[in-house]
Amino acid sequence: MIDQSLMSDMLSPFWVSIKLASVTTLCLLLFATPVAYWLAKPSQKKAVGRFKILLMGIIAMPLVLPPTVIGFYLLLLLSPSMGIGQWLIEHNISPLIFTFEGLVVGSIIYSLPFYIQPVYAQFLRIPQSVTEVAHLLEPSRLRRFVKVALPQARVGIILGGLISFAHTIGEFGVVLMIGGSISGETKVVSIAIYEQVEALNYEAAHMMSGILIIMGVVMVALIASVSRMSQRP
Repeated sequence: MIDQSLMSDMLSPFWVSIKLASVTTLCLLLFATPVAYWLAKPSQKKAVGRFKILLMGIIAMPLVLPPTVIGFYLLLLLSPSMGIGQWLIEHNISPLIFTFEGLVVGSIIYSLPFYIQPVYAQFLRIPQSVTEVAHLLEPSRLRRFVKVALPQARVGIILGGLISFAHTIGEFGVVLMIGGSISGETKVVSIAIYEQVEALNYEAAHMMSGILIIMGVVMVALIASVSRMSQRP
């Protein structure tokens, strides 16, 4: 049997992971959705089109780079001795490394392509006729985005949100590099499982892994269901 204190130690990383995934997904919904919409819009100027291609390449880097590489450079960027971390110290703001807020920053960057791609693809599927009618009836760009583009891309937004949430739950390399393993603050479930295996506490590792597998099956089923909706004409 697993004692009560160990059970509490097991539940805390799940809470941190779910909170991290929720906050990260919410931030992506709010800030990355307009970026995906802008990327999907046709560009009249060649320079803007080339910049969009470059930006999409930068956004996609987490797909090809090891998480530890991204985590390492984020650690340097957020450290008090250089980059953003130094700027924060100079303005009497606490540094982001080894904090939950730092995990959110890292998770947003690492999960960005997993959200952007399905949302971008759904914006591209909006019929040209719908866009033209929206331009005629609604002069405001913001209202066209809210009233026309968002409803048309809702399936892609839901799909991107589910993928980002599931991806953040399973993060390991990035969160370990910039967050460490502070109980109740930065210790996510993937790190907790690793520590239990290192301690040869396989029973606890089995329990946490089993819960993650169940969550993963549910998330994959939801993603597959929404993905089928996105393929409908």
